Amino acid sequence: MDYQKLADMLFADVVKTPEELEAEFPPRGLPEGAVVSRMAPSPTGFVHLGNLVQGLTSERMTHQSGGVLFLRVEDTDQKREVAGAVETLIEALKFYDIRFDEGASVQGDIGDYGPYRQRQRRDIYHVYAKKLTAEGKAYPCFCTEQELSDIHAEQEKNKENFGYYGKYAVWRDRPIEDIERQLAEGKPWVLRFRSEGSIENKVKFTDLIKGALELTENDIDHVLLKSDGIPTYHFAHVVDDHLMRTTHVVRGDEWLPSLPFHVQLFAALGWKPPKYLHIGPLMKMDGDSKRKLSKRKDPELALTFYEQAGFPVRSVYEYLLGVLNSNFEDWRRANPDIPATEFKFSYKKMNPAGSLFDENKLRDVSKDVLARMTAQEVYALESEWAEKYNPEFYKVFTEKPEYSQAALSIGRGGKKPRKDFATLAEIPAYLSFFYDETFVPEYEQDGFDWQVSREDAAEIVCEWQELCAKDGMPGDGDAWFALVKQMGERLGYCPDTKLYRSEPEKWKGSVGDVSMVLRVATCGRRQSPDLFSVMDIMGSEAVMKRMSRAGEKLGIRN
Repeated sequence: MDYQKLADMLFADVVKTPEELEAEFPPRGLPEGAVVSRMAPSPTGFVHLGNLVQGLTSERMTHQSGGVLFLRVEDTDQKREVAGAVETLIEALKFYDIRFDEGASVQGDIGDYGPYRQRQRRDIYHVYAKKLTAEGKAYPCFCTEQELSDIHAEQEKNKENFGYYGKYAVWRDRPIEDIERQLAEGKPWVLRFRSEGSIENKVKFTDLIKGALELTENDIDHVLLKSDGIPTYHFAHVVDDHLMRTTHVVRGDEWLPSLPFHVQLFAALGWKPPKYLHIGPLMKMDGDSKRKLSKRKDPELALTFYEQAGFPVRSVYEYLLGVLNSNFEDWRRANPDIPATEFKFSYKKMNPAGSLFDENKLRDVSKDVLARMTAQEVYALESEWAEKYNPEFYKVFTEKPEYSQAALSIGRGGKKPRKDFATLAEIPAYLSFFYDETFVPEYEQDGFDWQVSREDAAEIVCEWQELCAKDGMPGDGDAWFALVKQMGERLGYCPDTKLYRSEPEKWKGSVGDVSMVLRVATCGRRQSPDLFSVMDIMGSEAVMKRMSRAGEKLGIRN
């Protein structure tokens, strides 16, 4: 077989050489140890948590080492591509703060190693397809779908491995005259790799997460170019990772069975393969057993779930760091105020078997993250979220920014900040009592049903209303609490909680019962942030109105 003649026949329009491409995309000239990695998702319209896990791993490795992270869109499978999916993908990754140094963007490609969308790199792949053909490492196959189906059926009948190999590789050694005849008749063809492997052999390979592996050598003559001239993922990613000078490939371990073929391709092209990191699946508990997160069963697999649920980006980011590196939690406890990007991420800490997703743990992490933020930061995040997902609350929340920020500031800061909400979606309910438009007091359904008598509750509410009308709110928390104790003591409620516990029979109740009446009258609920701070922010006039409303429920007539 004259392989050069065959290459010229199949790729007559290819004039560029591999050497010219090597010069066009030279080594990057980065410092020693700098990692070059990529995210290379398919534009299927579904951006999932696994994308983010892979992206975060690559992002930390590259940016901690002074390297480069780029986005490459693997759009060779048009059957799976969804209109607008590329833009959705890019925006989703941007939302989760995966910072790319180069690659595909909504505005176009950025960087010197593009194009970064595989369908635009067709001519590049054909240069190397021609090279492999000229070296006798690839050949055209004219099998029809029916012929391939018949091969599959025979292998199934004989209980043999499926694939195009051995005696089933019917176009592997056909004379060039047969090929010329098919081309002259305009028959469609694919380009196949000529594998020299055997399933009797093992390929030894060291994965940076999985460790030392022994995999069965590839003996299948896989397709390199489809009939439309577009490459398969296998061929495209090998060419792209070489020319883009990728040093580390991070991907899911579902690609492990393809690794022997990829190693073959790198060797056939004379290239050193990058280092691979195959990440185990994301799992969740289902009863007493673990299973992979499912697109069909688990809404939390989709990245859109976290935005809609109101988990801040920082919460998801820190949660995933803890999932991927178990020592992150200890680091965070020791460094509560340092940005998570300062944490020294290590792929060596990753679990080879995969990671367990736990939404309750995510909520705990998110509470910590939100508690560490300033009121201004939470206000900005909540405004952005509510505008999109809760426009009614957005209107009242943003009408008086300083008022809303003051409400968010209660209990914030210090060594033990309040942790009242885990998501931005929970803030409207948490702050609802601050706004007349969203105030729905529990007492209108449940009444004032405590150990405090209805008469005492009415007197407490009435007296506090008169206090607000006459003198306004006390200026500080100590003065406020002193008034509460004095008022309660006049009604027979112990001003000291410890004293009440030691002599409960002498009193109707404690100062806590008195303040609870005020809390429910003001906030409409039994649990709220520091009551003095709430009243102080709301102001005397608003508190007076709340007392009047509660008084009506208690039968007070002004």
